[in-house]
Amino acid sequence: MSALSTLNSVAFTAFGQDIKWSDMVGNVIGLLALALGWRRSIWTWPAQLVSGLVLVAAYASAELSGGVGKQLLVAGVALWGWRQWTLGRQRARDGSIAVRFATWRERALLTGGAIAGTLAVGGLFTLYPSLSWSPWADAYIFVGTLVAMVAQARGLVEFWFAWLLVDIVGVPLAFNSGLAFSGLVYVIYFALVLWGLRDWWLRTRTPVLKGAPA
Repeated sequence: MSALSTLNSVAFTAFGQDIKWSDMVGNVIGLLALALGWRRSIWTWPAQLVSGLVLVAAYASAELSGGVGKQLLVAGVALWGWRQWTLGRQRARDGSIAVRFATWRERALLTGGAIAGTLAVGGLFTLYPSLSWSPWADAYIFVGTLVAMVAQARGLVEFWFAWLLVDIVGVPLAFNSGLAFSGLVYVIYFALVLWGLRDWWLRTRTPVLKGAPA
């Protein structure tokens, strides 16, 4: 049996839903990545990279081409975010990545990019139905995930708000796609995002050391 077949095999069945190894492992690593992001640890990025690559197999098995594309994009942005935090321009007093609220200009760019991206990707999925059985919901999550990761890479508190908006659609879509573990994890994500939002919000009050090394 190939590694891909093993990943897409059923780990166990719960409440009438088959839980696949790829769905479970990828999402557990994703939860770890979110927790590391909450702690502002640079290890959040390699964890997101691995999670994205494993979940490619899960979405491929569910025939969600849009989900596969999203996870490949997640892996690519994770590499960029890893570099951004490695070259962090400023540090908090404890040596971790400093966080802040976005400027109004940054918020406008993120919002505009999210709207334009969702319209473009949703239009593509609608034009080619084989890419996704739920084109607009899939496009919303696809672009929302990208916006959240870009905001995280820049240390913006709005990163958490973006994840909250993604979760609202991600939970029902995952369950309807037969990826029960993904749906459950999205619920756990929601709780972690609320705690992470509070922590980063409070961290914006922590002074940044002037002259800290890049």
